[in-house]
Amino acid sequence: MSETLFPAFGILLVDDEPAWLRSVSLTLERSAGITNIRSCSDSRQVMEILAGGGFGLVLLDLTMPHLSGEELLTLIAEQHPEITCIVISGLNQVATAVNCIKKGAFDYFVKTVEEDRLVGGVLRAIRVLELERENREMHSRLLSGGLRRPELFSPFVTADPAMLTQFAYIEAVAKSPQPLLITGESGTGKELLARAAHGASDCKGPLVAVNVAGLDDTVFSDTLFGHQRGAYTGADQARRGMIEEAADGTLFLDEIGDLGIASQVKLLRLLQEGEYYPLGSDRPKRLRARVIVATHADLAAKEASGQFRRDLYYRLKTHQVRIPALRDRRCDIPLLLEHFLAEAARALGKKKPTAPRELAQLLATYSFPGNVRELKALVYDAVSLHGGGVLSMERFITAIGPRPAATAPPSPERRNPFLCCERLPTFSEAAELLVSEAMQRSNGNQTIAARLLGISQPALSKRLKQREL
Repeated sequence: MSETLFPAFGILLVDDEPAWLRSVSLTLERSAGITNIRSCSDSRQVMEILAGGGFGLVLLDLTMPHLSGEELLTLIAEQHPEITCIVISGLNQVATAVNCIKKGAFDYFVKTVEEDRLVGGVLRAIRVLELERENREMHSRLLSGGLRRPELFSPFVTADPAMLTQFAYIEAVAKSPQPLLITGESGTGKELLARAAHGASDCKGPLVAVNVAGLDDTVFSDTLFGHQRGAYTGADQARRGMIEEAADGTLFLDEIGDLGIASQVKLLRLLQEGEYYPLGSDRPKRLRARVIVATHADLAAKEASGQFRRDLYYRLKTHQVRIPALRDRRCDIPLLLEHFLAEAARALGKKKPTAPRELAQLLATYSFPGNVRELKALVYDAVSLHGGGVLSMERFITAIGPRPAATAPPSPERRNPFLCCERLPTFSEAAELLVSEAMQRSNGNQTIAARLLGISQPALSKRLKQREL
């Protein structure tokens, strides 16, 4: 399996000294895992190479025969303004550095500078370029109003605008090598979204999922990093870790909010350095997988209370999506109900039952602490007991309880809400208040609101349109 190139765009090294080109290329690959590198020792060929496309960053020597670095800097700025340049010179001259920055250079380094500073500057430039590309991609997605690969999100049955916006965001950042944090309550579909993100990334390797909840530090390290033979008692054979299994693909760490502090330190180092040590080994291995993490926990609250490292939290939230709870997208309940009825009928070898009209209205009044997973379980349970005809609501009522019914006669004040009013509202004002209250209680569902008001749904729609006008 071929190694995934990092970054997604090419980096061109330009210098008339082949030895320096080899040295910098090896330094970037060894220290930062940067592999998408091409070298050029003849400055006259640079513009032709860039014209072929695919490059985002140029490391440019200042003093070269034929075309100098300053001349190339000007040409690149004019003909390829989308390409970022870093100037590297053998001279430590402030005036020259300032002049290069004025001409558009992203940064300026002296050849004798420490390797770490040069690598850090290149990584900063890569990150800025990635953010610019992601912003353009996100802007394009939002303007187009659609998904390029909607089939990746087909496991989600939704018409909710917030969900569709999250899908567009996932597509926009799918190719980024930075971590992706998925948050949401249990049962909302975080692993499904991670799989969609993996599919959108076009990574050639697999998605490897690991639930880290409850893993102590030793088991976490062994699971992710693997071990060498003899690393500990009982380790009679070497074992590949999940990071290596996910090479050229995606490593999905679920329930990251439950990870212990010691393991958080190791995960942070993995993300920062891009390398890890299998247990019992003193030779590092490179991280060659995109990392996606998920949690139902409030990481911000955990970070504030000291249960989650701040540096790791900010590292993980470079890209972040939150899946809304089912109670926050009640308009999806009828769609999900029909979907799970058909799915359960196929799985159980039955004819799809017809759901009573009241069932969706009943479900819309329930908070669904287990979210979509809970709704699916309710439907499967009801279909498994279904004999024929219209689906019984008994199992649903038993599971979620009858929705609020009065347990005591209302007081006179409750029966007449106008007793304390100094001025009685007009019929139009009272009707407006009733419509607003019904829409609020039904969470915007016009069918349920119309039933609460005792009028037809078309009559309610007409009144709402008049109110908008």
